[in-house]
Amino acid sequence: MRFLSTQLDGAWLVDLDSHEDDRGYFARTWCQKEFSEHGLNPRLVQTSVSFNRRRGTLRGMHYQISPHEEAKLVRCARGSIYDVIVDLRSDSSSSLQWQAFELSENNQRALYVPEGFAHGFLTLQDNSEIHYQMSEFYHPESAGGFHWNDPSLAIDWKFPIEIISKNDDNLPLHVPLDTLSAA
Repeated sequence: MRFLSTQLDGAWLVDLDSHEDDRGYFARTWCQKEFSEHGLNPRLVQTSVSFNRRRGTLRGMHYQISPHEEAKLVRCARGSIYDVIVDLRSDSSSSLQWQAFELSENNQRALYVPEGFAHGFLTLQDNSEIHYQMSEFYHPESAGGFHWNDPSLAIDWKFPIEIISKNDDNLPLHVPLDTLSAA
């Protein structure tokens, strides 16, 4: 695996180091030792998948607050997504900044989202499937979110949003500043 730093403190892109031959390829997608060596949370307790039938489906912006903050490793196994993260850590050098990445079955890239970040994505193709690995169990009482179109963040989604759940569309318009965590 190759770890590439991003503009947001603590967030990383993870590229596969594929070994190819006439059969195809083999690549490690996660390694506790390598994640630890890069100062990333190596604890994984839950894996989930999100299947999205239509291009233009938006999911987000979601996070978990303390004491159940979670790191995520997000990979698009089929199709492609425009993946957006926002740093919600109050004492971070990149606090309340966002960055977006295209994750796809073709680039095989993963995004490491550290604790204290919000995460959301927009599908760029029909039948996109996203694979998540999380460092913390889901705790509904710690789950939070804010509206994908928070004007204070001005996230440029770049593509038309066609489908969004009522729950996501009814999230608070702004990042709830009282939920910001320490880095």
